[in-house]
Amino acid sequence: MNESLLRELIPAVTGVLVHRGADFATAEDAVQEALLRALATWPTDPPNDPKGWLITAAWRKFLDATRAESSRLARENRVAAEPAPGPADSADTLQLYFLCAHPSLTPASAVALTLRAVGGLTTRQIAEAYLVPEATMAQRISRAKRIVSDVRLDEAGDVATVLRVLYLVFNEGYSGEVDLAEEAIRLTRQVRALTDHEEVSGLLALMLLHHARRAARTTAEGALVPLAEQDRSRWDTGMIREGVAILQEALARDRLGEFQAQAAIAALHADAQTVGETDWVQIVEWYDELDRLTDNPVIRLNRAVAVGEADGAQAGLAALELVDCEVPRHRAAEAYLRERAGDLTLAARLYADAARAASNLAERDHLTRQAARLNDAIRG
Repeated sequence: MNESLLRELIPAVTGVLVHRGADFATAEDAVQEALLRALATWPTDPPNDPKGWLITAAWRKFLDATRAESSRLARENRVAAEPAPGPADSADTLQLYFLCAHPSLTPASAVALTLRAVGGLTTRQIAEAYLVPEATMAQRISRAKRIVSDVRLDEAGDVATVLRVLYLVFNEGYSGEVDLAEEAIRLTRQVRALTDHEEVSGLLALMLLHHARRAARTTAEGALVPLAEQDRSRWDTGMIREGVAILQEALARDRLGEFQAQAAIAALHADAQTVGETDWVQIVEWYDELDRLTDNPVIRLNRAVAVGEADGAQAGLAALELVDCEVPRHRAAEAYLRERAGDLTLAARLYADAARAASNLAERDHLTRQAARLNDAIRG
């Protein structure tokens, strides 16, 4: 049994229960219980209609949970008079995405609720992926459900908010038994099938183009490999082709958004057979578009590095002077540009400073190695 295909059905099933009158929190719990039962029974007794089986099982769980309430009979009567679930399922599924990414939720809560209610992951799987105790994640999900409990499923939602949540999931990469990058790609594909929005395509293209380089991004020992040093024969060319095709289709609609611009930069990197063939001038132009769209200091920092590649290290340093020095990775960017400019002593010191400020072990180790490499060169 393909567990990911089973999870594809979860948002539609939850949407059907809410459409029938179940409150979101109880419906989501019922669907999770139905999912666990499916995982236990389907390998030996697969149903002819998986979606119908899940709807029936989840609805029964919901009725069991609300048996003592006087509204049970009214709910059952209303369901009996309803037509079988049909095309409206897609709308219900999309609204469920909107609900899980509701602006009233913190980013962490929105991510957890999306993975549980839309992704179909268990609380344990989500907790392992984010390296927190299961009880902590259970509290986070329960709190998120309470916050959105009064939000109507048919209220207008914001696609941009959903995309930001999915991008947060993607950037967590792999941890525990769940590959969150692949899960984010799966969910983004689902959103793309549900709505005609060019930024959804932009995000999917961005994810595919980044994920295509995954095998080359670290050594066997887990050390980071910078883009310029990656073995490009290990890049997934099929995934790159798909990402570029999706991006081209989105850009042709002439409604540029930040994810399309980011994907365009990733596509230019993917298109270069060697680092020396990278079209840095065009990358700088895309960063200019991205800066106009986002007014984000991190974008300006990345642009400064690209300017350094396109126009020389001194031009890159001049662009970097316009970026707040407290922006994350500022020291690492300056270290790289100072090295390119020939100031190895200052670059080594900046690499060491950047290592101490790094947010994860792999990045800290990489920056420490860069500092050691330059110090060896200075002594030699």
